[in-house]
Amino acid sequence: MSDMATKILEESLGRTVLVRLRGGKSLRGKLKGFDQHLNLVLEETEDMTDKTNVKKLGAIIVRGDNVVIISPPPR
Repeated sequence: MSDMATKILEESLGRTVLVRLRGGKSLRGKLKGFDQHLNLVLEETEDMTDKTNVKKLGAIIVRGDNVVIISPPPR
């Protein structure tokens, strides 16, 4: 993972991020941690894939090889 990506993720800790996964699933949650493999720990997570039926997932771990994109919060 690049230094720039690490810096952006460190600045996003404790804030809400949007994560797009393989298969088209979208999650929104508070970023609590990450590692060099882009494994993510999210809290207060919601499955945003179906906007008409948002599902609350709570605290989860997302395996890094499933992550397509992470959208940090606005600065």
